[in-house]
Amino acid sequence: MGQKRRYTTAFIPGAGLGLRLRPLTERCPKPLLPAGGRSVITCAMDHLISAGVDRFIVNTHHCPERYREKFPDGAWRGKPVLFRHEPVLLDTAGGLKNIEDLLADDEAIVCYNGDVISDLPLGDLLERHERRRPEATLALRSTGPLLNVDVNDGGEVCDLRGELGTRGSRRCLFTGIYVVETALLRHIEPARPSSVIDLFLRRIRVQPGSIRAAVIDGGTWTDIGSPEAYDRIRGGLETMKW
Repeated sequence: MGQKRRYTTAFIPGAGLGLRLRPLTERCPKPLLPAGGRSVITCAMDHLISAGVDRFIVNTHHCPERYREKFPDGAWRGKPVLFRHEPVLLDTAGGLKNIEDLLADDEAIVCYNGDVISDLPLGDLLERHERRRPEATLALRSTGPLLNVDVNDGGEVCDLRGELGTRGSRRCLFTGIYVVETALLRHIEPARPSSVIDLFLRRIRVQPGSIRAAVIDGGTWTDIGSPEAYDRIRGGLETMKW
């Protein structure tokens, strides 16, 4: 058996309903909204390609036909784009579990939320994950609107959203970009909705140090989770460094 791939497959969650951006998302999944003359998801894909990713997996639920229209050949810039439809929404961890059969040749993958636009140095995230190969490494930023990830002096994520009552030496923003060892997926119950935040919290409880932080303040980052945020980025992609 050949050596398994590391960091050449990316999972982009694309199944959400985009409720906070309605009416824009009534007939369009949030990752397909236009931004600077293109769609949000292709910004993510170009960023990932720049880091060596050569295959994309996107889960779908709301308006799945729009993804087929966007990628009629099942590819972006020559890289295959695979779709996995969810008749019932499975949330972020459930969505990961639902693509497990597509990851037989992957040892680790990059996950990149479909509503994120960034040019932070992904190579830094991959390098830091590779040093120790924890179950997951989260790309964090030290400033931002929601600092709710606690990180201790050892670079371990020790709490998220204050759920465990464990205060770290710093609190950071979770970018929605992270690397996971595919072995982590065995800890997710199949065919049930569950979030990666709950998954990370469970693993921190059971095995402290299994979820690590990569605080990366270089580059730019934003998400389009609100109408205000979306308005800010629509015309401001000229400086992105993909």
